[in-house]
Amino acid sequence: MNYLELSKEVSYILRHEPWKYKLELNADGWVSTLKLINALKENDKWYNITESDLYKMIDLSDKKRHEIVDGKIRALYGHSTPNKVEKVPVEPPDILYHGTAQRFMLSIKRYGLLPQARQYVHLSTNRDIAMQVGRRYDNNPVLLLINSRKAWKNGTSFYYGSDTIWLADSIPDKYIIEI
Repeated sequence: MNYLELSKEVSYILRHEPWKYKLELNADGWVSTLKLINALKENDKWYNITESDLYKMIDLSDKKRHEIVDGKIRALYGHSTPNKVEKVPVEPPDILYHGTAQRFMLSIKRYGLLPQARQYVHLSTNRDIAMQVGRRYDNNPVLLLINSRKAWKNGTSFYYGSDTIWLADSIPDKYIIEI
């Protein structure tokens, strides 16, 4: 089984279009692993998938994108579904990073970081990961340093995504430094 391909398929389902697979996420983004497995089995490619495969997919992933608890699975971040997945605010690290395309800088300087087509702004604890994300949109991306400690103290909500990913509703421009 190709676990990277499975991870991409599961991410697509849980982050973007669960309804195409006749699945409904709860307010926290969870769905029954059994329902997800049955939905995947509708595609011949995944006809023999098991819950063990989902656990192995998570274990083999270099980025923690999913979690399974009590027979339910969810994507930890990256959602673009219409119903916002509710997160609990958590105090962030002092500094976070965001990589972006140069063409977005004028808007960022004016409006701050906004989630665009996603539910949350994605930030990283790691400069290299932030730059890697920025390269998806620009060969020479801009690295932004987020003064998350100050933003948090002034009322900006942050949410834990994974060991390297943090989320926010938005980041006002006064907490963003181009480096």
